[in-house]
Amino acid sequence: MAAFPINSILFLDIETVPQHPAYNLLPEDWKQLWDTKSNSLIKYHEGETNESLYPRAGIYAEFGKIICISCGVAQGTGDQRKITIKSFAGDDEKLLLVQFAEMLNKWSAGEQKHLCAHNGKEFDFPYLCRRMIVHNIPIPALLNISGKKPWEVAHLDTLELWKFGDFKSFTSLNLLAVTLGVPTPKDDIDGSVVWKVYWEEKNIQRIVTYCQKDVVTVAQILLRMNGEPLIKEDNIEIKS
Repeated sequence: MAAFPINSILFLDIETVPQHPAYNLLPEDWKQLWDTKSNSLIKYHEGETNESLYPRAGIYAEFGKIICISCGVAQGTGDQRKITIKSFAGDDEKLLLVQFAEMLNKWSAGEQKHLCAHNGKEFDFPYLCRRMIVHNIPIPALLNISGKKPWEVAHLDTLELWKFGDFKSFTSLNLLAVTLGVPTPKDDIDGSVVWKVYWEEKNIQRIVTYCQKDVVTVAQILLRMNGEPLIKEDNIEIKS
């Protein structure tokens, strides 16, 4: 596998939730739209209903919203490499997207930079673009693939890299981390309960912590694939 320029990569992860706390709180027009969408899902989820499937709405950019974007940038080399993590989180999706876009434009100016996420090409990157369009936010050049040739797109995806051309399976971040001997981030919550932690527990900080751990894990996995030492726990900095 070709080595990647770790210090020129922005590692990221997003957390999303349904736009409303519960199915019965959906405006009538959106309820009808969700029914149409979930009707196509019910055949794969025996015993489920339009209402019981609503917690899954957060994975669709039309029905969900982003509540946290965590990013990580590495510096240094070898055993001395450090990573700094920063998050944009809150109830105001437009605000956190504007802040993220401003940061990304500033960070990516000048030399060639890359983005990296696990399943980023299928989920994180397009979701970010779609929600930015919803809020009339210009998509940063590094994130926007419109009109670009494949070799001009500076996006890395640890799921895609691990597939090595195999398209018939999905490997979760947790499974890949354990497989490669990388410390797993799944010690508190997982993606399936983020909606509940947000809407019912109203504990955004718990979600931010979870998201930040995923970013560190993505970076560690790419280092492992690069044949480089993992970042030591003492060299992980969380920036407020």
